[in-house]
Amino acid sequence: MKKIVTIPLLALALAGTASAILAPRLLGFSMTELGSAVRVATGMGAKLACSGRYVSGFDRAQILEDLASYSPANRLLDLEYDADGRRVTADLLGLGKVSARYREGLGCALEIGDTTPLDQVTVQTVATTDAPWPEGSAVPAINADLQQRLDALLASDNAAGLETRALLVVQDGELVAESYAEGITPQTPLLGWSMGKSLTAMLQGRLEALGQGDRQARALFPEWQEDARREITLEQLLQMSSGLDFDETYAPGSDATHMLFSAHSASDVALQSPAAFDPGSHFSYSSGTTNLIARWLHEQLGGTPQASIDFFQQQLLQPLGMADTVFEMDPSGVFVGSSYIYASARDWARLGQLMLNGGELNGQQLLSEEWVQRAAMPNDSENEPRYGYQFWLNDGGDTLRYPELPADAYFMQGNRKQVVMISPSTNTVVVRLGWSAGGYPVGENFAELLPVPGRETLSGR
Repeated sequence: MKKIVTIPLLALALAGTASAILAPRLLGFSMTELGSAVRVATGMGAKLACSGRYVSGFDRAQILEDLASYSPANRLLDLEYDADGRRVTADLLGLGKVSARYREGLGCALEIGDTTPLDQVTVQTVATTDAPWPEGSAVPAINADLQQRLDALLASDNAAGLETRALLVVQDGELVAESYAEGITPQTPLLGWSMGKSLTAMLQGRLEALGQGDRQARALFPEWQEDARREITLEQLLQMSSGLDFDETYAPGSDATHMLFSAHSASDVALQSPAAFDPGSHFSYSSGTTNLIARWLHEQLGGTPQASIDFFQQQLLQPLGMADTVFEMDPSGVFVGSSYIYASARDWARLGQLMLNGGELNGQQLLSEEWVQRAAMPNDSENEPRYGYQFWLNDGGDTLRYPELPADAYFMQGNRKQVVMISPSTNTVVVRLGWSAGGYPVGENFAELLPVPGRETLSGR
């Protein structure tokens, strides 16, 4: 693979110890941040390149462009692909090196500390059928007019540099239009980033439906027994109103970057966060909070990677027919619920339809109707009520988040503008997956895809 390196920086890489002196200034961070910056760059590079290659099937050029969208310095990464071992090693100018390894059904995990528990996990293949979506893979209800509009929207997005990779619309329970960028198929697993938070909440909802997972549970972890954190409830973790002081900024040395790109146990980072507010009083968006939910679920299910993957598959993937989904674990064997879920647009839509149906899909009631209602209700925080159980709400505050969209709409959302909209009043699910470095006109674009009152619905009914 051809690396894009300027002559001064190439000289820097060859200059040995001089690189440690000059790299911070040239790459845009201070000397005190050098170690953290290198760990972030190499950890992100190895992890995303490994998953991009062996989960999504992207080529090396696409992977490098995706990494460079976060920082031009990522173009300086030397990414070594080991096809036989399905491993990617990232090196930054000789300052640091990290590897990530792919395991079938588990995706990629950084090789940090002891990862042998992951080697013992077996993952069953989810059966597929040729029944109509959402049960199977057939899509007999495509609406020609909407399909044409969706194709035009995807083309317009990408002409504007928005990097939309998949658009999909479900109306009245039927998949009525789907459009994909070149190289992406209906089966391509795509990274949802923080949309995984919603799925993590749904796993708690499934556990609750089975008679466990009480949302009012307190004293969630042994480490919290002797201080104020013992009063934090599971529901407050779900609503991100735990009051924990977790640094969500994405910069070298922050809690969030350490958690995702250099920690053996992602949940350990937030587990050590002190209390900053009274539980329930203050909303603070925190990926660490989600990984605490994943850790709690892991422990409730038996404390092993095998037990967690079995629950995920048997209680969600298989009933929903989600054959193109990979939920990745951290090196310790706990799901990274905040960030590392890869799923096809059709599988993301299945999750949206499950919520739209009040917790039922394919003839199975997987979540209680009451849980689904609670998941889409505002929280009681003083500063931001428009957030449910790891879902962003359009309403619930002084203003609508997206004035163009129905007030009752709510969303899975992730970095690079991943979105699944659930719109109960229009009986619609819309999925958008892509890699937008800047903004994306969610309200404007999604409004164009909703049925207009007085006109026949998109499925032709």
